[in-house]
Amino acid sequence: MKFTELNLPEPVLKGIEDVGFTELTAVQEESIPLALAGNDVAGQAQTGTGKTAAFLISLFTRLLQNEKRTGNNPRALILAPTRELVVQIWEDAKALGAHCPFVLQPIFGGVDYDKQRQALKDGVDIIIATPGRLIDYAKQRVFSLRQVEALVIDEADRMFDMGFIKDLRYILRQLPPFEKRQTFLFSATLSPRVMELAYEFMNLAEKVRIEPEQVTAERVEQIVYHVAQREKFPLLLGLLKKEAAADRVVVFVNTKREAEFLAARLKANDFKAAVISGDIPQNKRMRILKDFKEDRLNFLVATDVASRGLHIDGVTHVINYDLPQDAEDYVHRIGRTARAGAVGKAISFADEELVYHLAEIEEYIGHKVPSDFPVEADFVWDYKKAPPRKKAPVPERSARSGKSERPRHAPRRRKRKPGDKGAPPKG
Repeated sequence: MKFTELNLPEPVLKGIEDVGFTELTAVQEESIPLALAGNDVAGQAQTGTGKTAAFLISLFTRLLQNEKRTGNNPRALILAPTRELVVQIWEDAKALGAHCPFVLQPIFGGVDYDKQRQALKDGVDIIIATPGRLIDYAKQRVFSLRQVEALVIDEADRMFDMGFIKDLRYILRQLPPFEKRQTFLFSATLSPRVMELAYEFMNLAEKVRIEPEQVTAERVEQIVYHVAQREKFPLLLGLLKKEAAADRVVVFVNTKREAEFLAARLKANDFKAAVISGDIPQNKRMRILKDFKEDRLNFLVATDVASRGLHIDGVTHVINYDLPQDAEDYVHRIGRTARAGAVGKAISFADEELVYHLAEIEEYIGHKVPSDFPVEADFVWDYKKAPPRKKAPVPERSARSGKSERPRHAPRRRKRKPGDKGAPPKG
């Protein structure tokens, strides 16, 4: 089905044309007609299947049917479990809604608190938020949720996994009754706990299930190389020489320390790389992701904080430099490529320590991952070494005594006298 066959408003059709969408994906074809008919929708679909566009198109259409001036209280609310997902939905919404008269505002922690607060006071139509900071502003009465006409809960299963269910229920109780709003819920699985949420807070939701033929994305070419730990970096360089189409690559490792070391090695060998891990400040993380999307960076070295939250079009390759120790993480990692119908390649290195996790991964995804043993021509051994890590400065030593100089501001310790508490007795 083509988007032109749907009864969509002209501003929405223009936005769809701008982003280059023509035909609906399976989840869009199942869910959008139900939503346009006014039904609540509970959808199950894999990441990368187009569900974000499905609920945004439905949401914009509903709000355009009853146009209102932008006010202090939102008309629609989109909830997501992570900051990265909030930013991604916001960017998709700006692109698809470029011709719609809506003010969009992302709300999440880690960035300027007062700036977001003022933006809400200035007026907003659609809020895209993580639960925590949204509740903070709502309790301060910066806005009211009583006028929300449409609600979207994205990745509901992960809301449970991350412990947001109490916050989510609090927010849902601040909204108008379910019969006075339309609700869209999307989840990787419509588990009993997710459906319990749907039964409690949705109005006879229509269920949409897009069952994948396989657990991993269909258009990802997968291969695993059996390689020693000391050979992994030379093999990575060799494969990057062979893979001419490796323009936008996400390299996954298991620890932050390894991520920093690997990124330093890549940069020493003239690759544009950066690290993204859980403890990086939000502003810096957003700047790195923007550089990656706009091709100022070609390599993103990431820990598993990025395996679910990253939604970037055009990722050509995912490389599991470290094989994940959790089978589900493997699925989420390689799902960063081959999104929305594109093709991609997932390369994994199974070294002598992590190869034992391969059997569990293959059992989880339901098939064997094609494997290979690299030959000598696959390695690049003449690479530049990363600069040594900076060590903490050692206090200078006095030339006369050889002892460390005490900083000028450090107080001198008073010598205890007999009679002081803890001092040795006289004599």
